[in-house]
Amino acid sequence: MNKDSDLMDWQQEFIATNLLAIGYNAWAGYLGGERGALICSTNSPAVGVTGESFQTYFIRRSRLAAFLNAWLVAPDTVILRHHFMNAHILEAVDSYNPMTELVFLMESFNQVTFFYLKNLPISPPQCYEQVCKTWEEFQPAICALQKNVVS
Repeated sequence: MNKDSDLMDWQQEFIATNLLAIGYNAWAGYLGGERGALICSTNSPAVGVTGESFQTYFIRRSRLAAFLNAWLVAPDTVILRHHFMNAHILEAVDSYNPMTELVFLMESFNQVTFFYLKNLPISPPQCYEQVCKTWEEFQPAICALQKNVVS
């Protein structure tokens, strides 16, 4: 096995393990008004009783170009798969189907990997619904507030 293969295996495992949270955040961001990309940083995980959690951000399409220009040109950030540049990421955001797909950028140390996730085993709206159902069991006031905001 080579270093790139090991990296992709780790990233695929991360996505599979966290797909519910990734899909939830992508759909919640889309419900905010427009398409965009989900950014996840594994650089500073918070460790709690339920395990590790990672910072995620949904960047709306209207702000994504400026975000990518500032983030990916920083001297200490390298985007993997060099053929995926800003224009390609923006094109993916413009054309993905939020009901069944999502655009995901994962930061790990000084590297960023671009993923255009298609043919998901569970759709972003289904992820959102599952997470909300779980929250209703433990935090009913928060879900009621979210439903009012979404409605």
